[in-house]
Amino acid sequence: MPESPVAGKAETRAAESLSIVVAAYREGESLAHLLPRLTRAVQALVSDVEVLVVDTLEPMDETPAVCAANQVRLIRRQPTNDYGDAIRTGIAASRGEFVLIMDADGSHNPEFIRELWQHRHAAEVVIASRYTPGGRTDNPRLLVGMSRLLNHLFRLVARFPVLDVSNSFRLYRGEPLRRLRLTFRHFDILEEILAKLLWRQPDPARALEIPYHFERRIAGKSKRSLLVFGLHFLAAGYRLYRIRLRVQESDRREAVRPVA
Repeated sequence: MPESPVAGKAETRAAESLSIVVAAYREGESLAHLLPRLTRAVQALVSDVEVLVVDTLEPMDETPAVCAANQVRLIRRQPTNDYGDAIRTGIAASRGEFVLIMDADGSHNPEFIRELWQHRHAAEVVIASRYTPGGRTDNPRLLVGMSRLLNHLFRLVARFPVLDVSNSFRLYRGEPLRRLRLTFRHFDILEEILAKLLWRQPDPARALEIPYHFERRIAGKSKRSLLVFGLHFLAAGYRLYRIRLRVQESDRREAVRPVA
């Protein structure tokens, strides 16, 4: 397949480049609507850009054909179909100075990438936030209530300085992101990324939240069980709490170490 402006430009590299990682699991129908909009949005924004659709280990729907028709790069997540492996695979394959991660179901509006991109130098993590003032979501009230509760509990446990810790729609600086050793398997990898950037020593990353209107999916059905998501979310909070204690203990020991 011939290389496209969206698939990446090997011959020239702009001063700033962007990789967009789209995790997909049986989202061919949604991608057929999303990718043309995404292509238009990013081509008007930055000259050196690649779109990486991270699909399942084996084809499960029409996603390969949709990616070929829209001239974007399709890669297979490794080594399992877990969401965490999709994110790890996409990050490892990215080459951009900046990396944007978004969902394939259409709840992340590609036109909003412009807002995130405009703040790319203000922080190492720019979050499309549903819960910062001015943000909102179209999800049903029960889901919104559960999401707010889980986010609140997570912030208390992990001491995150942001209001929306679970929305994947974020723009990162590429090199710090690619240096992370990420191990979480499910959607909790999103919180792991934040923790390992925001707790990084001696230079913790700065996060910036931009108000965002989270829309309902374009087509198909959600692959996320609220109960399973909640359990993974709480388990991740506990694991990160333990990591946070170790970081604090390490900082304390470093502070009291005598100067040679």
